[in-house]
Amino acid sequence: MTSTRNLLLSIAIACFGLIGVALYLQHGLDMLPCPLCVIQRYLFLGVAFSCLLGAWSGKPVLGAGLGLASALGGMGVAGKHLWVLAHPGLSCGIDPMETALNKIFLAEYLPSIFRADGLCEDALAPWFGLSIPQWSFLWFGLFAIALGWLLIRRRRA
Repeated sequence: MTSTRNLLLSIAIACFGLIGVALYLQHGLDMLPCPLCVIQRYLFLGVAFSCLLGAWSGKPVLGAGLGLASALGGMGVAGKHLWVLAHPGLSCGIDPMETALNKIFLAEYLPSIFRADGLCEDALAPWFGLSIPQWSFLWFGLFAIALGWLLIRRRRA
């Protein structure tokens, strides 16, 4: 149980750290988040809070399952973001998705974190060799593998 709890807590801490990096990029380097970036933030928080739920409730399978679902959703959104970047001329810019995202209560009460004001094409600037959506896809993939492994291991035990 201890190793399961430690894994869940480690994933939650990593997710909160990644949100911190996103906020640094936004406020420190003036990289405004696009709608797909904001959705990925919500999904990183979904993974984090699911893992915390699993670690502290004594139901690690529930937390790992919800976290895995969020991580897979994040991979889908990051994959869509990479697809938009690979097809110049397409944009997720000002569209109904951005308007709907900015009307969610978290975006209204915490606009410095959840307001989508950027364009997807701005995510091309590499950070340690990868674009921001590539990093996001990588992290969601790592979390999905770890949580999937945790679920498989728990079923065998």
